Amino acid sequence: MKIICFARNYAAHAEELGNTVPEDPLLFIKPDTSILLKKQPFFIPDFSSDIHHEIEFIVKINKVGKHIDSKFAHKYYEEVSVGVDFTARDVQQKLSSQGMPWECAKSFDGATVIGKWVSKTKFNNINNLQIELHKNEDVIQSENTNLMIRSVDELIAYASKYFTLKIGDIIFTGTPSGVSRVKENDQLKGYLEGEELFNFKVK
Repeated sequence: MKIICFARNYAAHAEELGNTVPEDPLLFIKPDTSILLKKQPFFIPDFSSDIHHEIEFIVKINKVGKHIDSKFAHKYYEEVSVGVDFTARDVQQKLSSQGMPWECAKSFDGATVIGKWVSKTKFNNINNLQIELHKNEDVIQSENTNLMIRSVDELIAYASKYFTLKIGDIIFTGTPSGVSRVKENDQLKGYLEGEELFNFKVK
């Protein structure tokens, strides 16, 4: 399985980092080795002093697809959740300044948190859902999926132009504004429409 992540899909997040919104979706792929194991804490890696949390709405692909039309993309996932795309911001900025890929900043071991999966049938419209990240009981990121620049189905259609989507692949749809550095002993909780779907500690 692969993890396909989209960047700069909320205008406010692009603005907070001083980035422009690209004409085409901006994506990168993370390996399954980046997934944080269940019930394990996130360990800050020794190669970065500026790890940022990025909560995202995520979906899991349930059948093989290629060149998927956006109007049919909803048939390719049944389960949704929230996750975290941890980013070594100092490493990312260094790589970006040199025109280099981001993998070392985003694909390291433990950099991907997957929340509990829930059926999309629980919701009337996945394009109108509230996602929230709480850090030490404070609400740090809070946004509605209706503010995504491109919808889930549009992102799936775009990704499938380049990659065959397989059962179990995960799509990260981008983070809203409010990203910030994590520190040792932080407690992070992720919510979708008020339901807690992940809860772990930073060490």
